[in-house]
Amino acid sequence: MNFGFTDDQLALAATVRDVLRAHCPPAALRSERRPAWEQLAALGFFGLLLPPEADGLGLGLTDVLPALEETGRACLPGPVVETAVVAPSLLPGAPKLASGTVCVGVLPPGQAYAADADLADLLVVVRDGGARLVAGESVRLAARAGVDPCRPLFEVAFDTSEPLDGPLGGPPGGPLGGSPGGPLGGSPAVSVEAALWRGTVATAAQLVGVARELLAVTVSYARARTQFGAAIGSFQAVKHQLADVAVAVEFAAPLVHRAALTVDGAVPSAGRDVSAAKAAAGEAATLAARVALQVHGAIGYTEELDLRFWLARAWSLSAAYGTTAAHREHLRSEIVGGSPRRYP
Repeated sequence: MNFGFTDDQLALAATVRDVLRAHCPPAALRSERRPAWEQLAALGFFGLLLPPEADGLGLGLTDVLPALEETGRACLPGPVVETAVVAPSLLPGAPKLASGTVCVGVLPPGQAYAADADLADLLVVVRDGGARLVAGESVRLAARAGVDPCRPLFEVAFDTSEPLDGPLGGPPGGPLGGSPGGPLGGSPAVSVEAALWRGTVATAAQLVGVARELLAVTVSYARARTQFGAAIGSFQAVKHQLADVAVAVEFAAPLVHRAALTVDGAVPSAGRDVSAAKAAAGEAATLAARVALQVHGAIGYTEELDLRFWLARAWSLSAAYGTTAAHREHLRSEIVGGSPRRYP
């Protein structure tokens, strides 16, 4: 069997990479909240997973994984996963999503704060075994401290009796059926859970992209930085750390690909595969961030160095849609059936 990506999937990723290099350089991260969003919308990025009747392309999650990885490599700000991946699963008939003019935020179960909620025209709040759609203008937000300056966090409050009257339209009320499962909460096999799984896999793909960029930048720095008359990249200790990161990334990526396949195919093991992908991608990205900081030394902490954006993104995305610890616990319980023993 051929487990490689197709030429079309790789071409899509290459196009997204070119757009992000041109319109989302590191300098834009210091001054813009949503750089390159207009260009990505013109490309049709936000309609990739929407059905054709909603002005989308009807692609599967597997088709867009390389492109999502590129958004991680570029440290693209804004609710990218929520608008391009989660929203098409919950609101497949909303044509305004394809244009990129509507931003969607998500407050998953287990998380106290919603990222980028100030940019969201519509919020999906998942609580108490179900999900509710809330118009952005009906939400009361309170900023909370977070590690990622390009991914600000907000406490969300709203009146549960208010009808939905947001830019996507729809009937009054706003509740969405279903309850999330695994480390994201309650029972499985419903639309809300499937949407959260897709968001988790997409976030894992972004983490792989962040880790790859951190590794590339750190390798480049290790080749140029000298100590004791030699490049620090020639030191065995540095080589070993960089090799560990490379191995972690190459182990995590196939798990993300498998999770996308099982989610797309509604395979019974999807929940387990999603947790394996998110845990591995989160660990690879945090390891890449730690090694990058150690190799760069004190300069890695400075405000002037662009590295800080990727460090913060690795840490913030590792906690999004379930922490690494939560997904590892879910994975363990799925494998051993809840028994504390390693083998049955």
